[in-house]
Amino acid sequence: MTTKPAAHKRRATREEHRLGLLRTMTTIRRFEEACVELYSATRIRGFLHLYVGEEAVATGVLAALGPDDAVVSTYREHGHALARGVPMDAVMAEMFGKQTGCSRGRGGSMHLFDKSVGLIGGNAIVGGGIPLAVGLALADRMQDRGRVTACFFGDGAAAEGEFHESLNLASLWRLPVLFCCENNLYAMGTAIAKEHARTNLAARASSYGIESAAVDGMDVLAVEEAAREAVRGIRAGGGPRFLELDTYRFRAHSMYDSDRYRNKAEISTWKERDPIDALVTALRAEGHLTEESLAHLESDIGEQIARAVAAAEAAPLEPVEDLTRFVCSEEVEA
Repeated sequence: MTTKPAAHKRRATREEHRLGLLRTMTTIRRFEEACVELYSATRIRGFLHLYVGEEAVATGVLAALGPDDAVVSTYREHGHALARGVPMDAVMAEMFGKQTGCSRGRGGSMHLFDKSVGLIGGNAIVGGGIPLAVGLALADRMQDRGRVTACFFGDGAAAEGEFHESLNLASLWRLPVLFCCENNLYAMGTAIAKEHARTNLAARASSYGIESAAVDGMDVLAVEEAAREAVRGIRAGGGPRFLELDTYRFRAHSMYDSDRYRNKAEISTWKERDPIDALVTALRAEGHLTEESLAHLESDIGEQIARAVAAAEAAPLEPVEDLTRFVCSEEVEA
């Protein structure tokens, strides 16, 4: 008599979880689309690297982490920040360079940071976050904190020296770090086959004795499953794990990029694998998503973005008097 309610509850939980994944991916997409409009109107400035097309990676991986885990990102980190739970108002305010931003307006698009949710920050240096993640993982191991650090980077970072040094040390010391390579095939603008003698990046990580896997980065459910398995192995003391997440950015490297190194046919082919559309199709087929509920979700996200933009525009800039704050850490007594 008790099996049916229990089974029903499990199905409901699974449905809610998948709908949550859809909301996260859609939020990232619509947020960035709004940023494109704002940037084009010069209402936000600086550099802007979009995550459009890659939403399944951040959403799937971060769904597998616990609240006490850490996240180290790249300069394409809006998706990581939103998926990790940084308030949209704080992210948008940072885009505007306002004091209410998650980095007090000092970092902008490429340097989002929020210690309260474990987002240790974006990094404008290609591969710069990889040794940082290893350092965090080493500290966690030395202090027996039981935390996992997820480190995101692109295929271009795999050509940097710190990639090899960091993977070697993480493997040697069996550190609790999850390396997440967002392989979008082009780094800044060079096809991976013209940059790497061996394009199988998971195999390269394996050469350091790290358990590795290649994953369809356009499938949020596949990403989450692979990430959960990897995190379980790390928490069990198995040392670092490496995920090569095969994905594709639908837009250029940045708003300054003319994107002449890719042909339109290739981009169109990848867009047919849009991770948001794929999940929508799956949820509809399972009877868990209707046109009405999807429209409500889109409307709700749109209103949230509109409020975030209004709040960011109304927020103050940091006063000139605070210019030297946070440049150096305050000296503390021993």
